[in-house]
Amino acid sequence: MRVEMRCLILGRKDDCYTIGCVICLILAIGWAFAAYIRKREINRIKVGMKGGNSFAFLCHDINELEHSNQVNLPRVSIVMPLKGFGEHNLHNWKSQITSLYGGPMEFLFVVESMEDPAYHAVINLLADFKDDVDAKVIVAGLSTTCSQKIHNQLVGVEKMHKDSKYVLFLDDDVRLHPGSIRVLTTEMEKNPEIFIQTGYPLDLPSGTLGSYCIYEYHMPCSMGFATGGKTFFLWGGCMMMHADDFRHDNYGVVSGLRDGGYSDDMTLAAIAGAHKRLITSPPVAVFPHPIASDLTFSRYWNYLRKQTFVLESYISKVNWLMNRALFSTHCYLSWGFVAPYVMAMVHVAAALQLYMKGYSYGETTCTTGGLLLASWLAICTFTELLSMWNLTRIEVQLCNMLSPEAPKLSLDYYNWSMIFVAMLVDNFLYPISALRSHFSQSINWSGIRYRLKNGKIDKIERNKEKGPKFTDLGGKHLYGKKVATPKSSLLGSLGRSFAHWHQPKKYDV
Repeated sequence: MRVEMRCLILGRKDDCYTIGCVICLILAIGWAFAAYIRKREINRIKVGMKGGNSFAFLCHDINELEHSNQVNLPRVSIVMPLKGFGEHNLHNWKSQITSLYGGPMEFLFVVESMEDPAYHAVINLLADFKDDVDAKVIVAGLSTTCSQKIHNQLVGVEKMHKDSKYVLFLDDDVRLHPGSIRVLTTEMEKNPEIFIQTGYPLDLPSGTLGSYCIYEYHMPCSMGFATGGKTFFLWGGCMMMHADDFRHDNYGVVSGLRDGGYSDDMTLAAIAGAHKRLITSPPVAVFPHPIASDLTFSRYWNYLRKQTFVLESYISKVNWLMNRALFSTHCYLSWGFVAPYVMAMVHVAAALQLYMKGYSYGETTCTTGGLLLASWLAICTFTELLSMWNLTRIEVQLCNMLSPEAPKLSLDYYNWSMIFVAMLVDNFLYPISALRSHFSQSINWSGIRYRLKNGKIDKIERNKEKGPKFTDLGGKHLYGKKVATPKSSLLGSLGRSFAHWHQPKKYDV
């Protein structure tokens, strides 16, 4: 009788397996399409190099590097809101200020105060490049009506050059390619209707479970940025916009961010949707994103909390409805993804128990059916992981081609068993994090606690003693008056050589 009851329970879970398999296959197809888009760019670069364009990683047409074309490039202001200093910051900042754009640029590093460890680190870095780049450090002060990051961005925009045509917002964990700014600017020049140009990170896990959870969390979104053009997604780590949109508060971009804004990318994406403005993502806009080697699981959890918390902020009723839809859909799909694996473990355990009790294979049709469904789930899971591996492989190859001077990235250190575990852990925790964010309406972001009311920041609390000492992903020190930068004359020399190449006149190939 107990066996029959168990069969009755286990035999009614076909729908659970179906949902899990469908989710796996949809992800596999999405990643396959994204891999096709990225691979197409790899082939384009290879064809260009075979045709004699040694700088195909910078531009399609070698003639674009003629001095006569360079002098007509528009001015770009690069605004980088900073918070703390960690192990990867110097490398990232050097990749940003040694861009091979060719046109006039200025780099605005914006910090909250001079006590921020990033302040002294940037000052020391810029001392090595003072004759090669137009860069300065701006102290923004404390935010009172919006998140500190948005406050830093808006202060940077206020200080940008009066002739800047475009403004590029970069997070300090973005590792740019030499031609990234050129690509973004070229696309903006080709199509003035573009409201925002964006990109997406390629996470480089450090080996901890938390770092793999972050990699797994970002991967489903990566297919939305690998469209080769128009997208509805926006990543705050890389956003190029028209400078005049901020000078004149077009579409309410300044007021929307300043008056209670928590998330820069979600707010601007909502504005773009409300005004039917175009967001695009070039197929080469994928950037290496090294994750801190000491990332703990608690820091991953706080990062996940910040990601789910953005759905609690909104600027309009329509935006609120869309966020509620995303909230519900993501929670349903997350647990819908995890549930089949729980059922598979139950089926396998039941089959083993019945086998040990002496039941033959043909006497227990319920476990036979369960094991068959579990086998199908295993096949779908393998297909999903294979597609994820293929996209990561292609993006690693693309990044290596776009940054030929940088140390080569490798797929060898990705642990795919850990990635599978991270998939289960991350999807199981997402609804828990989302529910906690919904009911708490508050979050601690880099030592600052924000409280929301009606979708906007209503209260800001700062307490160094109670807050974290490190940022989540980069493991950056949040407090301290000075952080010494490591001495590296060879790297400094290479960086300066790279910067000198930033105004090329003519190349013979």
